[in-house]
Amino acid sequence: MAASSETGPSRPTLVRAIGRWDLTAAVINGVIGSAIFGMPADQARLTGAWSPLVALVAGLGILTIVLCFAEVASRFQEPGGPYLYAREAFGPFVGFEAGWLTFWIRVTAVAANLNVFADYLARVAPAAGQGWTRVAVMTGLVAAVTAVNLVGVRQATWTVDAFTIAKLLPLVLLAVLGLPRVEGTVLASQAVADPQWTQAILLLVFAYGGFEAPLIPAGEARNPRRDTAFALMTALAVIATVYCVVQLVVIGLVPNVASVKAPVAQAFEVLLGGPGVVLASVAAMVSIYGYTTGTTLQSPRVLFSMAERGELPKVFGRVHERFRTPHVAILTYAVLALALALYGSFTWNATLSAIVRLVTYGLTCVALLVLRRRPDVGEPGFRVPLAVVVAPLAAGFCLWLLLTRSLSQAWITAALVAAGALLYLGRRRS
Repeated sequence: MAASSETGPSRPTLVRAIGRWDLTAAVINGVIGSAIFGMPADQARLTGAWSPLVALVAGLGILTIVLCFAEVASRFQEPGGPYLYAREAFGPFVGFEAGWLTFWIRVTAVAANLNVFADYLARVAPAAGQGWTRVAVMTGLVAAVTAVNLVGVRQATWTVDAFTIAKLLPLVLLAVLGLPRVEGTVLASQAVADPQWTQAILLLVFAYGGFEAPLIPAGEARNPRRDTAFALMTALAVIATVYCVVQLVVIGLVPNVASVKAPVAQAFEVLLGGPGVVLASVAAMVSIYGYTTGTTLQSPRVLFSMAERGELPKVFGRVHERFRTPHVAILTYAVLALALALYGSFTWNATLSAIVRLVTYGLTCVALLVLRRRPDVGEPGFRVPLAVVVAPLAAGFCLWLLLTRSLSQAWITAALVAAGALLYLGRRRS
């Protein structure tokens, strides 16, 4: 039964319109955004010619986390994602913190992508990269995406499907044209004297992250308990293949790519000349637009779910009478994402998003073992083989990356946790 924002038969309810392949497309779209267009240079700078293998290793680490999410998510049909899982496993306070952090993960992630959109647009229209024109570009993009999501989940879902296909096509073209032209001498130019493995994997956590976002609006999926595991596994296979192949092609075509600001555009230029640069810039903007549309569909449902349970003001749980969407939550999310995009750079927002999501990922991995001891929660639609091994490995992967962060990187996460605790206590008292 669809979740509603308030009790009573006359209240509007959410529409279950997201099918299995829609969910798969949403996962791919939720992961492949701006990172693929900037990551190859960063990975080459950190690990050189080993970077395609590092992308594969990071994908295996993410696989353990995705398996945990697949089972935990298949127990629920309500919206909320990691917030809902932590709340059921560990109680209201931990659940609130998970929801609070999940919301900020999604806000900072889309803020990072907005900055990259403006940067790539500036390659074909230089004025878009600075001043009030840059502000207008970001504002216009957010306004367009918000409008699509306000008018209905079906329209937003169709948009996500279309942009998922559109963003994959240029990357497939790059792989088809580039793989036969990979040169050993170019690979040798990527040598790194002091590889930084953990930093490379942390950046890949950001690049692989976002798979959890399409699980948030489970109240609008047709059969989330059946479809979630299929969507996650299929999408991760596609994403890992794209990341590894694109990384190999870029470091095999562009000498000393670590110093290049737009590595995918540079690789296309090697293959196609000037038109390749335009193609890569357009591909990046299409990818980011699709990503922003998808995350604006999914992420505001965290506020909606928390408001339904009385943990946030009821206004965030309102459903629009005509469009049947949580319009207040969507507008709040869009405004905050735009504000952070204008305030912080891509690097600042991406780093914060990557570190904070390790906390929510770890909580879900541990929640798997807790919920298996809770028959009252319901049977899962998917069971992880050897869960007693996989779940600790996944949680340990998250903990390892957290413990290797510097204080300058970790303090923001601690501040967000503290702010969430104060907000929760204040809400309880009121």
